[in-house]
Amino acid sequence: MYLTTEKKAEIFAKHGKSAQDTGTAEGQVALFTFRINHLTQHLKANRHDFNTERSLVKLVGKRKALLDYLKKKDINRYRAIIAELGIRK
Repeated sequence: MYLTTEKKAEIFAKHGKSAQDTGTAEGQVALFTFRINHLTQHLKANRHDFNTERSLVKLVGKRKALLDYLKKKDINRYRAIIAELGIRK
């Protein structure tokens, strides 16, 4: 599988407070971004995989909701995570 336990821990350690703290908004946004990038690459090769396309749309919606929450709560954390992940321009 593309997302191992070690990879998740690495993502949370880099973008969250620690590898065990999986509840931070930054860590979850980073994990969703990793998964979105993987599914996007999959869909480029498999155009008619509609179940994956639906999953991708749901993930993008979840990430958007988390980013909206973060933007409302702390604009500096929001700006830091979008700059670090390169989500927005």
